Amino acid sequence: MGQEFTESSTSRFIRIREGDEELNIHYNDCDPKTGGETVVMLHGSGPGASGWANFNRNITPLTDAGFRVILLDCPGWSKSDTIVCTGSRSELNGRILKGLVDQLGIGTVHVIGNSMGGHSAVAFALANPANVGKLILMGGGTGGVSSFVPMPTEGIKLIGALYRDPTIENLKRMMAVFVYDASELTEQLYQTRLDNMLARRDHLENFVKSTTANPRQFPDVGHRLGEIAAETLIIWGRNDRFVSLDVGLRLVAGIQNSELHVFNNCGHWAQWEHHGKFNRLVLDFLTH
Repeated sequence: MGQEFTESSTSRFIRIREGDEELNIHYNDCDPKTGGETVVMLHGSGPGASGWANFNRNITPLTDAGFRVILLDCPGWSKSDTIVCTGSRSELNGRILKGLVDQLGIGTVHVIGNSMGGHSAVAFALANPANVGKLILMGGGTGGVSSFVPMPTEGIKLIGALYRDPTIENLKRMMAVFVYDASELTEQLYQTRLDNMLARRDHLENFVKSTTANPRQFPDVGHRLGEIAAETLIIWGRNDRFVSLDVGLRLVAGIQNSELHVFNNCGHWAQWEHHGKFNRLVLDFLTH
């Protein structure tokens, strides 16, 4: 075992220009100081989400292997500044990641993205191919309509309801669909997530304003996936009720140098629900 990292000890802020604004962006920097490669993790869009909350089960195997792990909190989440996004949220987050990479002086990063983070990782790769090492996408990567399930999906409807009415009851309804087996979700986890949400009501209100102004926050880039040359690992839950498995099939069909791993008995949070095998998969993919 190497160095033990905590949320508070790795907490950092950086100011990044976005249009006419300068945003204060929060990130966690888990750097074992080995001079190794950098992995950036991008979280999903659920209310109360953060890089640390999404990926705390996945950091240590990578830092123990010598990787520097950066968890970026996108604008409108956690301790980062809030924003009303009237365009592509995927591209906005991609621009913020580019600003972070440039300011920290990191040339190339591997990007792990979950849900919205997957959309954002693809947007970053399309705009900045020279900055991308390898991509890992879970439960996201492009928008568009599923061929197999009603749209919006069951989970996306529940996220919308939670943003509009942030109660413990609505949170539990969403989380029951979010994962395959909700029995692992503790009351402490629920309360922590609810506290995170209610601490930043401006984030909640601006997300609703954003989706009202532009319902297609995460546009369909299926026609551009062939432009991505980076080696890509796509990971999906067979039982994902937020972004259905056929989206993963579209990604592996469109990205030329990609492969797909499907976990059974798994919802929208593969890196949390199957963290042991997920971590081994990711480490093998990044080191070979």
